[in-house]
Amino acid sequence: MNLFLDYLVVTALFALVLLPVGLGLARERRIDRQLRDAGRGEVEPTETAGAARPATATRPLRPRSWARV
Repeated sequence: MNLFLDYLVVTALFALVLLPVGLGLARERRIDRQLRDAGRGEVEPTETAGAARPATATRPLRPRSWARV
């Protein structure tokens, strides 16, 4: 039983280490696909036709630094 728990802990740690790697690879593949589609001129719809859009999407302008007023 102790050997089984040792293998289980090693497997869990291995999965915990590889999870960010897998997520990063999936993100990179998605970005590559979007760039390839944009290069071909194909645009993938980002939202559905029935989705509600916000009335205003602007933020108030703030100075970049306290010294630049």
